[in-house]
Amino acid sequence: MPDIKFGTSLPSLDEKVAVDEAVESYGPATIEVSERLVYGGQQRLKERRHLLLPALHALQRASGWISPGGLDYACRILEVPPAEAYGVATFYHLFSDQPPKGDQILHVCNDIACSLNGADDLIDGLKKEGHETKPSPCLGQCEKGSAVFVQRVASDDTVTFETDPKKLKKSLTKSAETESVKLPQDESDHLRLLSRIGIVDPNSLEDYKSHGGYKALEKALNMGDDKIIEEVSTSGLRGRGGAAFPTGIKWKAVSDEKDKVHHLVCNADESEPGTFKDRILMENDPFSLIESMTIAGLAIGAEKGWFYIRGEYPLAKQRLVEAISKAKKAGLLGNDILSSGRAFDIEIRSGAGAYICGEETALFNSIEGFRGEPRNKPPFPTTNGLFNEPTVVNNVETLANIPRIILHGGESYASEGTDQSSGTRLFCLSGRVASPGLYEFEFGATLGEILDAAGGFSGPGSLKAILLGGAAGSFVPPESLNLPLTFEDTRNAGVSLGSGVIMAFSDRDNLTKIVLRIAEFFRDESCGQCVPCRVGTVRQEELLIRITDKQSSNADISLFDDLAAVMSDASICGLGHTAASAVRSALKLGLLDT
Repeated sequence: MPDIKFGTSLPSLDEKVAVDEAVESYGPATIEVSERLVYGGQQRLKERRHLLLPALHALQRASGWISPGGLDYACRILEVPPAEAYGVATFYHLFSDQPPKGDQILHVCNDIACSLNGADDLIDGLKKEGHETKPSPCLGQCEKGSAVFVQRVASDDTVTFETDPKKLKKSLTKSAETESVKLPQDESDHLRLLSRIGIVDPNSLEDYKSHGGYKALEKALNMGDDKIIEEVSTSGLRGRGGAAFPTGIKWKAVSDEKDKVHHLVCNADESEPGTFKDRILMENDPFSLIESMTIAGLAIGAEKGWFYIRGEYPLAKQRLVEAISKAKKAGLLGNDILSSGRAFDIEIRSGAGAYICGEETALFNSIEGFRGEPRNKPPFPTTNGLFNEPTVVNNVETLANIPRIILHGGESYASEGTDQSSGTRLFCLSGRVASPGLYEFEFGATLGEILDAAGGFSGPGSLKAILLGGAAGSFVPPESLNLPLTFEDTRNAGVSLGSGVIMAFSDRDNLTKIVLRIAEFFRDESCGQCVPCRVGTVRQEELLIRITDKQSSNADISLFDDLAAVMSDASICGLGHTAASAVRSALKLGLLDT
């Protein structure tokens, strides 16, 4: 191990206090101030290293940036080489290595949906008003319009939707706690996952219980772990994050890894442009997710669950933290759940602005205190996941289905939807629709039926195209309105459900600009680890600019297809595999000005 040289900068008192509080769960620091960093074995490294991300968040919050003195202090406490910690800190959008100009930084979403609502003008206006402003990729608020994530120094972060730059300061005084959610389908009798949204107080455990909460956990404790997994397998539940992997198979694989530590990870790093379903569940029904994770953790033999939530969801995190605390006090989490002798606990980790961390192995690296770069597969997470131990990763929507499966049985769940796509699915509608928002339908509803439920197309001109699945999905023409939205039907049509995005565009929208933004998004969000993606996303954008500037030839179109094939075949993870999907579909449909 070579010498690790620390700098001479010192942390401020606020930075020291912030780091100490962030890592206090480990205990007092034992490392002495010295020029040489000595590791105390791999186990001790693992125990400390995973606290790096919380420590960096604490530094950012304390002073508005990751100062050299603050970073050095965190490295001494956690026994992490400063060069490695700097590499981690500079990996994420929400961490800065430069001091802020004021007491807050405004991250203004200028991604696909918000760009239709004047995001670029808002950015220009805020800069003229003297606000420190940064364009941001999708903030997961697509149904509400131009969104601003406000990152504050020594205070809680927040999200606002003020479109008038001069009124922004006043809007920041409004409490998010006073906001009430109203779903477009709130009078529907067919809601399953959304049945409590807007009805149950998200801060009240008793209210959740009065609406059927924790009955599933009580039943699960009496069923036994194998029976729980059997019911989940019978249900046909498949992952709702985009890959659609059968949940029961994943759970069974980890459960079968005997005499090893098992982990459960809830992937709540919802960063796919156009997607906001998980945020609405977390903000408005947090106890259901805590109950779901507890059942899943018990079933696979895990005593520890990790909730990895994107950093731009401050209200969702706040409500989850409160829900976990109340569940522990009520004996619903901890060392003796409902006096059963079974143990399970949940720890929350916040991301810091990196789309790639939605990929499960990149998420593992992020939790462990490393750069959020994907790992090669195999080995797979079910044998070598978090901390190289067997791990189940499910996203929020997937886990939210578990209580219903336990209460009513796998066969009952499988009776809804289709043979290959059981249950219901959440769809995020935005863009040119009359009532943007979150909708729930049984699998098999057509694209046209779902759009009609949202009031249909609304906007200038006529319907030109619909983006399915988000930036990693595909554009489809109006002729696809009869397409049943199931895993099998979309696969046969050569498109993907992805994360449930349905975004409508008018023939008067600048689709060339939209598609260029998608290419720019993948260029920025590539972690840069593998050549096909690192180079391919840049070349994709360059080719697209040539094509749209009418400086291209048929050879350029052919080259684009070759480039897309290389990225799909040779990239390490799903980002590179799908980075060209939407762009390629737009070219094939002739949506661009070429």
